[in-house]
Amino acid sequence: MLSSQILIVMVAAIGLTIFAQRHRVQPPLLLAAVGLAASFIPGLPRTDLDPRILLSVVVPPLLYSAAADFSFSNFLQRIGSILNLGVVLVMVTTLAVGGVVGLMLPDLSLPAAMIVGAAVAPPDAVSAVSVGGRLGLPDRLMTVLKGESLINDAAALTLFSVAVAAATGRHTLFDNPWLYFLYASIAGIIVGIVLALVVNFIRQRLGDPTLISALALLTPFAAYALAEEIHASGIIAVVFAGLTLGRNAASLGYAGRIQEREVWRVVDALLEAFVFAYIGLQLRFVIDDAAHGGFSFSLLTETAIAAIAVVIAVRFVWIMATALFGRWRYHRWVAAGRPKLRRGHDLPRPLSWPENIVLGWAGMRGVVTLAAAAGAPIVVNGGQAFAAREAIIPLAFAVAVGTLLLQGLTLPWLIRVLNIEDDETPAERHRQLQRARKIMRDASLKTVDALRAKASPDEVAMVERFVARTRQSGNDEQQADAVAERRRPQLKHALEAMRQVLAAQRQALIAERDADRLDEDVMRELLEDIDIEEAVVANRRSRLSE
Repeated sequence: MLSSQILIVMVAAIGLTIFAQRHRVQPPLLLAAVGLAASFIPGLPRTDLDPRILLSVVVPPLLYSAAADFSFSNFLQRIGSILNLGVVLVMVTTLAVGGVVGLMLPDLSLPAAMIVGAAVAPPDAVSAVSVGGRLGLPDRLMTVLKGESLINDAAALTLFSVAVAAATGRHTLFDNPWLYFLYASIAGIIVGIVLALVVNFIRQRLGDPTLISALALLTPFAAYALAEEIHASGIIAVVFAGLTLGRNAASLGYAGRIQEREVWRVVDALLEAFVFAYIGLQLRFVIDDAAHGGFSFSLLTETAIAAIAVVIAVRFVWIMATALFGRWRYHRWVAAGRPKLRRGHDLPRPLSWPENIVLGWAGMRGVVTLAAAAGAPIVVNGGQAFAAREAIIPLAFAVAVGTLLLQGLTLPWLIRVLNIEDDETPAERHRQLQRARKIMRDASLKTVDALRAKASPDEVAMVERFVARTRQSGNDEQQADAVAERRRPQLKHALEAMRQVLAAQRQALIAERDADRLDEDVMRELLEDIDIEEAVVANRRSRLSE
């Protein structure tokens, strides 16, 4: 019965997503709002997933996909801001929310209140990417937002484990919470990177794109399970596996890359649609659970509103305060004549004040908050029921839905009012594209010059015409087919030469990226074009061989 309900929710969620995209509405917000309204339909059955399924099945592929599509060099460039928000702010938010909840619900112990704080502390990667990405935010702002959302889940879930252990009398791997946090993070990073290197070694030797995609689909689940098996952070392992494999994806064959991209787009669309619909569908039921647990609805409502206010205020104040420090440090470095990072790169320019305001407001909570809250313990160590669970879950759900709707609905308006314009990315992107295209031209000419010694003039001319065009139109393709009938042997050699040209272009772009002279996002965009060209060349070679 549950499986059929999940399928119905997913089908309905995809339909709503299509509707939202056609009418220029943010799909996550529409899905959550409709799910919330639908949850109050009389007789509607409850779609309730085990929190372990959410954390081990739903979250890993979403985080892996976001990490694999994230520029590792951009991640390192903004690592200070990312760690500040993804780790330090999570700890500050946990303490602040836990303190407020403990004051307003005196029946909850302090560790139980901290469970609530840890559950609502991390902004959600899915929410940030889905809402912020569609609003056209500047790349530097999206880098911080994505990077923060990828690592804050690990920090929050580790704090959640420590709070659960304190509330129930159980023990974690280490009694010292800071030592446990350090172990979980470092071990998770090692597991993720090592597994990714093994997977990359295997997939480089696979010629079948289907097997490459199948291996990619298994990777996030394997990373999460392996890390959790040794009491490390499964979330961190998934993120670093995605970052590592995303960094090495450029060296895959074109067919494997094309298919893997499309597979992950389908997976992302299905899971994102389900996640936001599921968030809305659960609220009414957790409110009912709280009422059955003996908690006052009015008191829980007041506490939830206070928790939402604290979550928003703490994030906003923290970002503004640390932005002041960051700008002071940046100007001090520039004044001292040290405005360069590794390999001659400029220091990343601090976010503008309007961008910091948007960053402070873009703190929507999501699926990890739901999964963590639903994973609150049922019994304590002595076997008695953990009564605080009936308050923890509705509070966390209320914060997730409240921030998603409140901040998500007002974020487009805020961006318009602040008139945020990306005055840095277009010029830098143009410069990077010009550099990348020159690198591709140079690699092409070098390869063609090498071919002149062993190819006929007709074959070299064909290759040069291929190099001059980035894409073939339908008429060009028909002309090529006509030529193929008359010059089949020459065209075969020319297509093989074109394959070598494209391979040279690819290697030249990767080498520039590895030398940190070319932006990874620009490289990936151009590699997608090269993938299409390689697919066209391979298709024509196949047709000539028939």
